Amino acid sequence: MAISREMRNDGKSIVIHVNGQFDFSVVQEFRDAYQDCKGKDVIIDFRGTEYIDSAGLGMLLNMQTFLKKNEGDIRLINTMPQIKRVLVIARFEKKFLIE
Repeated sequence: MAISREMRNDGKSIVIHVNGQFDFSVVQEFRDAYQDCKGKDVIIDFRGTEYIDSAGLGMLLNMQTFLKKNEGDIRLINTMPQIKRVLVIARFEKKFLIE
């Protein structure tokens, strides 16, 4: 499974793990992972992500809109250099907190 999620012990935070490729092939899996996350802090963990394309970027923006989160409210963590490069080129540091 490319997308998995876990609830943090505090009950207020959800971590969504993305493994492998973050592209159109996982769009429904990713949507399912955040459907019930309104009102919670959302963290996307890219530790196991090898590739992201424009569909992956679009999925992040759609999630932000769906959850009605302000810019900087969603954290993107453990980004590999090649993933971070794509995020920076797309200027996603203006929309998300990238760690």
